[in-house]
Amino acid sequence: MEIAGIVSAIVIGIVIGVLGRLVVPGRQHIGILLTILVGIVAALIGSALAAALGVADTNGVDWIEWLIQIALAALGIAALDRGMARR
Repeated sequence: MEIAGIVSAIVIGIVIGVLGRLVVPGRQHIGILLTILVGIVAALIGSALAAALGVADTNGVDWIEWLIQIALAALGIAALDRGMARR
């Protein structure tokens, strides 16, 4: 992954984090900065996973890669939310 790919993953990660938060039902007990951080991590891991599966570079919009990233963000947010709720 090149520098441009990392920067775009960070920018897309912000959007992914917000979308992941919207997918998780109910109120979340984590802040927006933690949501963005989860989105960035999910975007980076999702991009690597999509590349490993061979679906990262397709003609047009990479819908499968976006779905992987959003699913990972939703899982991360849900896991952190459960951890924060237990405190």
